[in-house]
Amino acid sequence: MAEHKVPGVRPYRQAAGGWGAVKAVAGALTDQETVIEGGKTLLRANQPEGFDCPGCAWPDPKHTSSFEFCENGAKAVAWEATSKRATPEVFALHTVSELLTWSDHQIEDLGRLTEPMAYDPADDRYKPIGWNEAFARTGAALRGLTDPNEAEFYASGRASNEAAFLYQLLGRRFGTNNFPDCSNMCHEPTSVGLPDSIGLGKGSVTLEDFDHADLILCFGHNPGTNHPRMMATLREASRRGATILAFNPLKERALEKFASPQDPVEMATLTSTPIASDYYQLTIGGDALLVQGMMKAVLAMDALDGGVLDRAFIEEHTTGFEALAGHLEALDWPTIEAGCGLPRARIEQAAAVYAKAKAAILCYGMGLTQHRDSSGTVQQLVNLLLLKGNIGRPGAGICPLRGHSNVQGARTVGVAEKPSAALLNAIRDVFGFEPPRADGHTVIEAIAAMERGETKVFVGLGGNFAVAAPDPVRTFAAMRKLELAVHVATKPNRTHLLVGRAAILLPCLGRTELDVRAGVRQSVTVEDSMSMVHASRGLNPPASEHLMSEPAIVAGIATATFGLDPLVDWPGLANDYDAIRDLIARVFPGAFDDYNDKVRVPGGFRLPVGPSDRIWKTASGKANFLVNDPRGGDPRRGDPDVMILTTVRSHDQYNTTVYGLDDRYRGVFGRRDVVFANPDDMARMGLAEGDLVDLGAAFDETGERVARAFTVVAREIPPGCLAAYYPETNIVIALDDHDQRSGTPAYKSAPVRLRRHQVGWNSMTSKS
Repeated sequence: MAEHKVPGVRPYRQAAGGWGAVKAVAGALTDQETVIEGGKTLLRANQPEGFDCPGCAWPDPKHTSSFEFCENGAKAVAWEATSKRATPEVFALHTVSELLTWSDHQIEDLGRLTEPMAYDPADDRYKPIGWNEAFARTGAALRGLTDPNEAEFYASGRASNEAAFLYQLLGRRFGTNNFPDCSNMCHEPTSVGLPDSIGLGKGSVTLEDFDHADLILCFGHNPGTNHPRMMATLREASRRGATILAFNPLKERALEKFASPQDPVEMATLTSTPIASDYYQLTIGGDALLVQGMMKAVLAMDALDGGVLDRAFIEEHTTGFEALAGHLEALDWPTIEAGCGLPRARIEQAAAVYAKAKAAILCYGMGLTQHRDSSGTVQQLVNLLLLKGNIGRPGAGICPLRGHSNVQGARTVGVAEKPSAALLNAIRDVFGFEPPRADGHTVIEAIAAMERGETKVFVGLGGNFAVAAPDPVRTFAAMRKLELAVHVATKPNRTHLLVGRAAILLPCLGRTELDVRAGVRQSVTVEDSMSMVHASRGLNPPASEHLMSEPAIVAGIATATFGLDPLVDWPGLANDYDAIRDLIARVFPGAFDDYNDKVRVPGGFRLPVGPSDRIWKTASGKANFLVNDPRGGDPRRGDPDVMILTTVRSHDQYNTTVYGLDDRYRGVFGRRDVVFANPDDMARMGLAEGDLVDLGAAFDETGERVARAFTVVAREIPPGCLAAYYPETNIVIALDDHDQRSGTPAYKSAPVRLRRHQVGWNSMTSKS
């Protein structure tokens, strides 16, 4: 591929990690003006007596070193431990209208919020108010609603178990199950798809399983950027001889080669470890057909030679095998090849590797969960594992790669818009009130309710709701219809600026900070992506004397809403997190027995994971092979002029938080306004590297959903596929374009039309 001179785009040939990571950590600490204190803080990250990294949910090893943090974890810590402050004086200098013209990076880079603030429409500014006033206004707004379902209680995945449990209790005490949360936008297909297959919406593996796997399959994830501590695990697996196969439209540097910053030999010799044994660049959204092709090949090998399938496991532990086999037999190879973009020989090659493996782990990320039929695709991954009994034994299993450090834990302790009857019955029995039984809103449904004027009050426990959500044309307008938005946050972000009639900012402690209540240092708990629950204790002085912890803020809202509550001692719980954990143990018996004792043991404890022990809590009592036909619902709608865009994160961001403007591993520096395209597609359209293009939502009749003036960059990506950064290209993600079962937006497969940039172009729906 020819290399062209594009400003800010140049080849990056080094391995992931290495000295580039060390330099980036130093740069992050310097940029946030916290070199000394930030450096000290990092030494306590992911340590038994320290705090859990506010980044990803990859588990801690049993035997920690002095440096249990990664480059992007260090950026997250520096971002939180910054010395920059968004004080009332800073807000006095800028109207909300002015701040809305800033980039997301500039808004958050103002620093930590220091006092409660309320929006003043008279001069378009946030102004300080006291905590009592902030709680009183929030409580009055909630009490003034005519229906509890006029409120939405959004939760971010960084909230602790204690804060999340109190939060869901607040909402259900109020009378609603409207808990749209960040899971709705990322791994909801896991929570929806896996229970039907194996009886639990979580992964089945432990970190130790990776020591015993001789094959690791990586689908739709970029570990070097989105869960970098996984790289140490993959590196060790590669070095001991395990085979790692990567399946992704784009080649990602960390899955090619990685240099561990903790390895003195690799650092001194500038060498690295190869990670993926082979790389399969399938077309965007082709995962289900690829996996079905692999299964078809595995069945053919078993029919020819025998002994490939684990027949004893299939007979004892599964149902539905014959139906799946019949479906695969009827599925023809041309359909499979066209759907996944790979030739039959390559698919059979991958299947042969799988067939020979003694123990296989299958990992997947949002590159697989953010499509129109992701719940069904997740189930096909399980089918592949079940064929050889690769669930419930050492070195084998399913491994969904969650994002935020407690997104799984928040769901475990009840933050769910579709609660189980068991949870609601337990709340009734423990607290003495009847919780609502009707399902609440997902993120997509919450936005629609705001649009219709049905939702009046929005409470956000962390996160950047509107920027994370798809379709900013509709989402931003919906937020501005609210009577009140209340945001619990550490830093300002764009969602806080989308004000309706009233808005309040409630500044909270960060994960790295001391949390002292009633004179006692408190600890919180989190659950990682492998169901391990452990304690987290901050050590830094709070960024401001006016900050409150998330549990205390939730309790304050509850007290202002319910007054002296005879059923829940909100003020008492705010001052004693052990008491919160005791209640969690009562509501979830069996899972959290002896909770307080267990989290005081270094490393914590693992929650029950039935599939790990081949216990299947499904309707059939077994693991289920489930048939799925992914051939329908082509996002292109048969239009050859339409291309498919996948949104990606840069190496300088975590979800909506943009730490900087570099994407080192992809060779992009100081900018984010690029779109990666196949060179043959570019030639066909008469485009050269560096040309300005517009990306328009392919079937939008309004002409509003266009990402304008992006620079096209040639990249090795399948024909008909494009990649560009999230959230800048969320504008082309239609609110109604989502996984049909889970509601997760299709961020990874947006139908778009690519055109040379034209000022004032109003329509992208035509072929001309």
